[in-house]
Amino acid sequence: MTFTQLEVFAALARAGSFSRAAALLGITQSAVSHALRALEGELQVQLVRREGPHSPLTDAGTRLLQRANDILQQKEALRQEADAERGMARGTLRVASFGATSSLRLLPPLITEYRRRQPAVLVQIDEQNDDTVVKWLLERRVEIGFVVLPDERFETVPLVEDELVALLPASHRLAAQRSIRAADLQGEAFVRTSAGSGAHIDRFLAEAGAQPAAIYHFEQMSSMQGFVAQGHAIAIAARLAVPEQAPEGMVYRSLSPRQRRVTGLAVRSMERLSPAAAGFVALAREMAKKKCFG
Repeated sequence: MTFTQLEVFAALARAGSFSRAAALLGITQSAVSHALRALEGELQVQLVRREGPHSPLTDAGTRLLQRANDILQQKEALRQEADAERGMARGTLRVASFGATSSLRLLPPLITEYRRRQPAVLVQIDEQNDDTVVKWLLERRVEIGFVVLPDERFETVPLVEDELVALLPASHRLAAQRSIRAADLQGEAFVRTSAGSGAHIDRFLAEAGAQPAAIYHFEQMSSMQGFVAQGHAIAIAARLAVPEQAPEGMVYRSLSPRQRRVTGLAVRSMERLSPAAAGFVALAREMAKKKCFG
């Protein structure tokens, strides 16, 4: 078993196909196939299903992926620590972000200062919905992820607090209210997005037994906001995920009772972080203490 074989396996898991994995790694598709066959031969278990253009992991592959990613993370940490012993700070840091709050409000100042301090470290950022960020952390595909807290599965660093707000068409009857109760949304046309806070929104509605007509679903927060501004539906989103000033045709209203939300960093183990990741977490703590976010 070689690191190259594990890297090919991990890339294939991320990409979902042999051709995309080859492009991701900068090698030929036949090289991907050869490395995977060699790994499967040594382990004597099938890791990937060959299903035309798509190559999902088998159950065994899914179980072994976390081990593979763990080995690769520790390899990267070892390389970074060896470089540090020689007075150099470099390497690759993989971070997962879940949407507008982390990607637009938290990451820009963090990345700016981190690059100033660690110019030789390459920071790779992937934006996914919050459930996928958690999944990637558990599978060790990334070292650091932005999550909504609390989350007992990880060691975490709180960074910023905001609240959930209702997004209403300015012409809607509820726009005249100062705050919105879950019961006010009963039967109302409602639009959802996969970007962050879904569980918190569901809990707010469920605790009051409210069932809005969730007939619209958008992956992008911008699409959701546009639909609300045009008068088609109501939505709920985190305050930091939407523009500071409500777009034309839309108003923001607090929820009643207020729905506090804390966003922060999550890692599997602070003690096992690579030097690059440990530096990123330390900087995030420093900036949060100085209230640089929000």
